Amino acid sequence: MLKATDLRKGKIIKLDGKLVRITDFQHITPGNWRGIVQIKFKDIITGVGSQRRVSPEDKFEDVFLDNRKMTYLYKQGETYVFMDQETYEQPELPADIVGDMAGYLRENDECNIMFYEGQVVSLELPAHVVLTVKYTEPGARGNTVQNVTKPATLETGLEVKVPNHINVGDKVKIDTRTGDFMERVND
Repeated sequence: MLKATDLRKGKIIKLDGKLVRITDFQHITPGNWRGIVQIKFKDIITGVGSQRRVSPEDKFEDVFLDNRKMTYLYKQGETYVFMDQETYEQPELPADIVGDMAGYLRENDECNIMFYEGQVVSLELPAHVVLTVKYTEPGARGNTVQNVTKPATLETGLEVKVPNHINVGDKVKIDTRTGDFMERVND
């Protein structure tokens, strides 16, 4: 069990029967009043964020997640099939766990899958991925104003805004946390 003052950003705990990741933590001691702990957290399974004030003496259940490196193999119906790189097991993740991250997954890409008591609870992608542009409008000559962007469809079907100089066939680095274009990658 962890006291509220032992919580830190990124820590995973069990709160009200749900697994949550602490996204922000602040211990407040206002003058001669009793101290309070303000925590912001995100439900690991649903991704819904919330916040709460608790007493510094409150206790929370510490959670151990089994984090395994997996390789994405293919999509089968509404499930995504991965392979454990050590045991060669092939867990299937439902589309609701993969969610929007499906746009960043290519066959044979590595990612981390977190298990809690033998069940998959979360999928973590690398901070960025390199994908090929499948379709985008050609850049208009004379558009030299800075920060001109246009929509581009990537090889996974993901749509992102890219600078005007990006063309079909270019490889681009995309931030998986924000979905933003980072840079063009040369082979």
